[in-house]
Amino acid sequence: MLEIKTMDKPDERRDFPGGHLEALNLTGLHLAVVTLEPGWRWRESVRPIVGTDSCQVQHTGIIVRGRMRVRTDDGAEGEVGPGDAYVVPPGHEAWVVGDEQVVMYDVGGQMAETYAKSSDAGA
Repeated sequence: MLEIKTMDKPDERRDFPGGHLEALNLTGLHLAVVTLEPGWRWRESVRPIVGTDSCQVQHTGIIVRGRMRVRTDDGAEGEVGPGDAYVVPPGHEAWVVGDEQVVMYDVGGQMAETYAKSSDAGA
C-alpha cells in the first residue's frame, strides 16, 4: 500500500510551553516534527505535563535548525546542531542553546506517539 502525507497537514499537533510537535502517522513510520523556541528547557516545559524527573522517551532523528544540549541521567552530555543525527536514550534533560529556534525531525516513533502527553508515563 502506498501512503503519502504532507508535513503541511499533520495528523496531530501538541503545543507545550516554548514549543510544539506535529505528528505524521503512516504504516511503519511515526514522524514528529518538533519546533522549540529559544529559552526552551525540558524540565520547565514538559516535566510539569508528564510529572517525571527526566524525559523517558527515546529520541532518534536529525536536527534541521538550531542547537540543543542534552544531558543524560548518568551524566553524559553533548550538543547537536544542524545536520546532526542523534539517538538519545530515555532518562535525559535537554535545552535550546542560543537564540535560534530548534527544528528537529524525530523518526523513532515514541516521540510522535507519546511526547508531552500527560497520560503517558514519562515523555
